[in-house]
Amino acid sequence: MKYDIIGDIHGCFDELMELLEKLGYHYDNGIHSHPEGRQPAFVGDAMDRGPDSLAVLELLFARQDRGILFYSPGNHCDKLYRYMKGNSVQLIHGLEITIAEWQALPKKEQQEFRERYIHFYEALPQYQVLRDDLIVAHAGLKKDMIGEPLNKRISVFTLYGDITGKFHADGRPVRRDWAKSYRGKPWVVYGHTPTEEPYVINRTVNIDTGCVFGGSLTAFRFPEKELVSVSSKQPYQPERFHRFT
Repeated sequence: MKYDIIGDIHGCFDELMELLEKLGYHYDNGIHSHPEGRQPAFVGDAMDRGPDSLAVLELLFARQDRGILFYSPGNHCDKLYRYMKGNSVQLIHGLEITIAEWQALPKKEQQEFRERYIHFYEALPQYQVLRDDLIVAHAGLKKDMIGEPLNKRISVFTLYGDITGKFHADGRPVRRDWAKSYRGKPWVVYGHTPTEEPYVINRTVNIDTGCVFGGSLTAFRFPEKELVSVSSKQPYQPERFHRFT
């Protein structure tokens, strides 16, 4: 199987539709299909911060209903799940935008969406082995985690990356660059940390190119190892991009 792995969408529905069209997908009755049988896959964080999170999620729900969803949940997915389950979570970092969208629905549709999202999230694998040579995980995956039974350490890593427990002055967590020391055989495709350009090193590629911050929405085509992107329609926020050193 050949895949087109798409970076963090964060509610940028128009850019997602444009990227899928650029990749050669046709849209019909709520589903994108490719004439060559390719499949889109996603590194997670479909929602929050951007203008159309519910529309993006509805596209993903339709793929899940057809049994053709390849999606690795991110930290924003996890937080929305905890909110929908009734847990106390802070409405910050873009979650407040998704919840405002949701609360604008009629009450009956709100409840239906809540139930559908809970089902959506609970059916997702923590990370996906799409092929022997291809893994998709939201924030990455170390070599020694591949094939191991799922545990809290792996779950936290896939959602948040290699966090140190420290924070930058603006509140962002300090993360180690785990990809610099990755020596695994499968490619690991991930997102989570927005960068101006895809960060490719040691059979890993970070394709979160900050669409919601005015960058671009990027796909990594596999096995071709080609990068395809479309420009963002959102305001440019240069301070939101990480620069690997």
